Amino acid sequence: MKKVTLKFATLKTMLLVVILLTPALAVGKSSMIGKLGPDFAGLSFDGYSHRLDEFKGKVIMVNFWASWCGPCRQEMPPLEQLYQQYRGLGFVVVGVNVDEELEPAKKMLDKLGITYPNVFDSDKNISKGYNVSAMPMTVIMDTTGKIRYVHYGFKSGYMDKYTREVRQLLTEAQ
Repeated sequence: MKKVTLKFATLKTMLLVVILLTPALAVGKSSMIGKLGPDFAGLSFDGYSHRLDEFKGKVIMVNFWASWCGPCRQEMPPLEQLYQQYRGLGFVVVGVNVDEELEPAKKMLDKLGITYPNVFDSDKNISKGYNVSAMPMTVIMDTTGKIRYVHYGFKSGYMDKYTREVRQLLTEAQ
């Protein structure tokens, strides 16, 4: 009988498939909607500390991502465009990276030209606080910090949804 071993890359691929399929199996709305987003603190990739609370009074999009996640790579440049378009009106994107190591994530941010704040969730405490169950996972909060929208994964049409939701929350804030 031949011994079969799985390589790390294969395990990572299998995990990614499970993560990406999880949203399709989920039923109903997130239990977080309507609740205040848990405050968190994390170090940015350039060594600065960021707290979610520092963005209070703005429409906040928290985007959980990983460098090994293909949909994350697709989503981040349009998120950067959304951030640039609406940041002057009181909108911020805060990326939360869940990689095991800092360097692959930093390289990805640099390669994609991402300028919105990003923190490194090395101990996974931020992810646990938001019950992250898919990559990417995007949480949009109103200016009071209440979670209004939660999106799992990234599919065609999501940027249109994000834009509508951000515009709605910015309009409500005026």
